[in-house]
Amino acid sequence: MHSHRVAVALSSLLALSSVPALAKTPANVAAPAAGCAAIPLAAADAGAVRTASAADAWGGARTGQGTLSDRVVAYSIDAELDPVKHTIAGKQKLTWRNRSAQPVCSVYVHLYLNGFDGPGSTFMTEQRASSSGFRSNVATRDGEYGYIRLDKVRQNGAAATWTFVQPDDGPKTDRSVVRIDLPQPVAPGASTTLDIDFFDQLPRVVARTGYYGSFHLVGQWFPKIGVLELPGERGATAPRWNAHEFHLHSEFYADYGSYDVRITVPKDYTVGATGQLAGAPVEKAGKTTHRYLQDDVHDFAWTADKRYAKPLVKTWNGPNGPVEVKVLYHPEYASNAEPVAQATIDSLAYFSKTLGAYPYRTATAVVPPYGADEAGGMEYPTFFTADSTDMVEPGSVGRFALDFVTVHEFGHGYFYGILGSNEFEEPMLDEGMNEYWDQRMMTSRKQDIVLTRPWLKALGIGTRITPFEMERLGASLGDPADPLGRNSWARLSSGSYNTVYTRTATAMRQIEALVGTPAMERAMKLYYERWKFRHPSLADLRDALAEGTGKPDIVNGAFDAYIYGTGRTDDRIERLSSDEVLPLPGYHAYKGKQVLVGSKAIDAAIEKHRKAWKAKHPDAKDGQGAFPYRTVVVVRRDAAKPPQVLRINFADGSHRDFPVTSQESWQRFVVTARSKATSAQLDPDGLLRMDANKLNDSRTLESQPAAARRWFGDFATLLHSFFALLATL
Repeated sequence: MHSHRVAVALSSLLALSSVPALAKTPANVAAPAAGCAAIPLAAADAGAVRTASAADAWGGARTGQGTLSDRVVAYSIDAELDPVKHTIAGKQKLTWRNRSAQPVCSVYVHLYLNGFDGPGSTFMTEQRASSSGFRSNVATRDGEYGYIRLDKVRQNGAAATWTFVQPDDGPKTDRSVVRIDLPQPVAPGASTTLDIDFFDQLPRVVARTGYYGSFHLVGQWFPKIGVLELPGERGATAPRWNAHEFHLHSEFYADYGSYDVRITVPKDYTVGATGQLAGAPVEKAGKTTHRYLQDDVHDFAWTADKRYAKPLVKTWNGPNGPVEVKVLYHPEYASNAEPVAQATIDSLAYFSKTLGAYPYRTATAVVPPYGADEAGGMEYPTFFTADSTDMVEPGSVGRFALDFVTVHEFGHGYFYGILGSNEFEEPMLDEGMNEYWDQRMMTSRKQDIVLTRPWLKALGIGTRITPFEMERLGASLGDPADPLGRNSWARLSSGSYNTVYTRTATAMRQIEALVGTPAMERAMKLYYERWKFRHPSLADLRDALAEGTGKPDIVNGAFDAYIYGTGRTDDRIERLSSDEVLPLPGYHAYKGKQVLVGSKAIDAAIEKHRKAWKAKHPDAKDGQGAFPYRTVVVVRRDAAKPPQVLRINFADGSHRDFPVTSQESWQRFVVTARSKATSAQLDPDGLLRMDANKLNDSRTLESQPAAARRWFGDFATLLHSFFALLATL
């Protein structure tokens, strides 16, 4: 998610009451099962896993034999939408398998929609406390809040009790996680089914989900069980429930399973959803029921609206067979449908080629209508929302945003969907790695950001920014506040969280530059093949990259510096001198004797030698002469110090490269050559993307007006990008 922020940023380049979600008190409640040891919850500061998962974690590597995933859950849901009141009446059968070796007497369930139930939720509390806000900061007014209410929970006919909990020590008014105490324990390896009646009041869409007029984006809408992690999975040493509160920047983490969802809406409403439509919709009494099925996913979302135009439907023939590509859109954005469809098809091809074959039969994209921008830029398995724009001309900023948000949200289908990253604790694995791979795709498309304003040229500002240049400029490389691997809520600010995208993409681009593109591509395919449908950790990504590239020193060094730490790289040329090595007065050895040579004699000899050399080399350039030159370059190194190259350029057109490897704060290079040095350049091939300031990487012996102009141009570009990105922080 959140790369809807890119659309906001790029478009800018052109110019205390709470609705209670009260639980009903069930009648004839059975007492919770006794004799079960309590299973703890994951810690409130969990994140940045350093210990690799076990080989048999999550049922072991998926070999293609049997199901795609180790199906832990099954959801069978009936949902009926009231589009006037914006409510959903739901009945759910939740079947869950206990993978642990001990009986389970309580389960934890997410009620995400309660993040929008009023100012007292963790989500909204953090939004108020955020100095830089969240997305576009659409306000929620009275009557626009939303919630989810549990009406009944039964296990084998016996009523269960439930209690709201705050696993991350959030406000007691947060109701986004509930503990359900079971009447009967679930034995090791056994499964149980909970019959749950629930009721949703959708909020006016302000972030991720809700309604606007007749438009409904229904996400985070059903009771969803947390993940019981076992020893050897994502750093766990004992069974633990992973069920964090719904934080401002956190998203979702769940077990893989099967979904069978029946959606009932007025007959004139168009529906789109996760998965495949099973049979023809059934019409009865002015309403239509649509049934969707999907295996091997960990979430389900849908949309319904009476204003959708006829969907644009195409077919992509992939390695695993045909994929139906569908775009839902409103008439005012008809021009967006074809670009979104094409970007989706291109993404299917790119991700299938570079990571692994797309495993599903559908890919549905939604173009949000005017007034519901905050529904844009959101991802669910086989289903996502794109952007919307009035500017679809190729090369325009609006078109770049439309294409990129489509690519980004589709890409989540791999990093959030198929790989199943824990977005609560390690958002970098989804948002950051997805951003990196998306920008590789945009680069392969040669789709730069083109700024067309005439005044930019007048100011000397470049009118074309590459995708990775944009990422680097917004990555806060000069003052990183938080490690990239930190969880999504324990961060300095929303601005710091935003660097999960930009700084991760930049760090991965640097690793790729240092190990070579073929090695990085091999490593990413290894990561995907090894961890698809298995919930990897940062340590699992680290080890796959180290093994796949064959360059563990580079990979581990980058992870220690930038992912597990707040390393700052700023190598710079501190000093450059290049002086002739001339004979000096004093005693000199001559024919076995010490002979005193005075200054006048030395000067005369130097002049004579220079004239003779010049006569033999009439075409010599400035900086070439009768005597050698001694060049001294001092490089200063700050904080994280990756290996790189120093290039010294000489007046005769030659250059010499030297390895910069010192882990001290400086490194001195002394070179004696027949030609005078003209300049020194660090990282001449542009491999170190994490360097906070590229403007101090070079120094010339003489002042260069062109360099000054370049400095101003780079600074202006940086400043311009900063203001463009400001709206996203």
